[in-house]
Amino acid sequence: MTAIPSFTGDSNPYGGGDPYADYRTADFPFTQYANLADRRLGAGVIAANDEFFAQRENLLVPERAEFDPEHFGHKGKIMDGWETRRRRGASAEHPWPTAEDHDWALVRLGAPGVIRGIVVDTAHFRGNYPQAVSIEGTSVPGSPSPEELLADDVKWTTLVPRTPVGGHAANGFSIAVEQRFTHLRVNQHPDGGIARLRVYGEVVPDPAWLSVLGTFDVVALENGGQAEDASNLFYSPATNTIQPGRSRKMDDGWETRRRRDRGNDWIRYRLAAQSQIRAIEIDTAYLKGNSAGWASVSVKDADESGAGDWQEILPRTRLQPDTNHRFVLPTPAVGTHARVDIFPDGGISRLRLHGSLTEQGAAGLAARHQELGG
Repeated sequence: MTAIPSFTGDSNPYGGGDPYADYRTADFPFTQYANLADRRLGAGVIAANDEFFAQRENLLVPERAEFDPEHFGHKGKIMDGWETRRRRGASAEHPWPTAEDHDWALVRLGAPGVIRGIVVDTAHFRGNYPQAVSIEGTSVPGSPSPEELLADDVKWTTLVPRTPVGGHAANGFSIAVEQRFTHLRVNQHPDGGIARLRVYGEVVPDPAWLSVLGTFDVVALENGGQAEDASNLFYSPATNTIQPGRSRKMDDGWETRRRRDRGNDWIRYRLAAQSQIRAIEIDTAYLKGNSAGWASVSVKDADESGAGDWQEILPRTRLQPDTNHRFVLPTPAVGTHARVDIFPDGGISRLRLHGSLTEQGAAGLAARHQELGG
């Protein structure tokens, strides 16, 4: 287990120049997983008890927090994060907040899943960050309202106990709870500001929903697919290729550095479960002078140990820039994993593998869903 660096205390006041020059961060061991609190997946901050200085929705903005030292409004300094007013005590004799006083925000994950790690980012909150944070999770089906989530009969599981955090820092927490969650409650003690929230984990879809759909994208992140590994992540993450919807700009796909050898780049995926693939889409949207020249797709039907042989289902095929390419397979291909190879380098924006779960895949997914409390 990799130790998680701990940041506490104030950062120095902003002294000019690059506001990130003294930002405290680290390489966290869980960031290879997808961000379940990604707005592109449908995540949202559905309620907060207070957002006097800065709106709760800023927590899930995909870009890093920005800082403008001269940006003030009628309520004070405008911050790129979620910031609450200063809490006060009950009287002049007791002006300080109590130990129990805290602010909270309810976060709907974009896709339910098992959480492997959380980053509470206090970038630019140097003297106005919370003294401590705590985070709880719950699993509630459907689309519950804030009132329903806060009802007495909803069971919340502690993911991060009350823990001191630092200002202007990426505060990371490894999570070791094998349970499927749909919502989080983020608490800051007693008040203050958080710039960004990232929730890294593995999507665990509802098998009943996938069964009703019949044919769907078996590698899509929202359906339980995962980008397990890639040859190169220089410009952008491989997970982008299985995000919902079409790419809307160049960095919303996967692009590699320029190769100067005779090799090629690739991404390996784990499918939602064992599936029958019937059609493939490879999209190069917004990749115009840097799209992959050719691509091939292979699948592997792995056993419990992960062993299995790769079978090519789409031979090396010429790709066009800024184009969605569609291929219907002559016969369905069965597999648990997929791999896209691009030649020689460049990028693709999306990969779609349309198909359905096999009986074995559906049974395995249902068993895992039940085991994780879904």
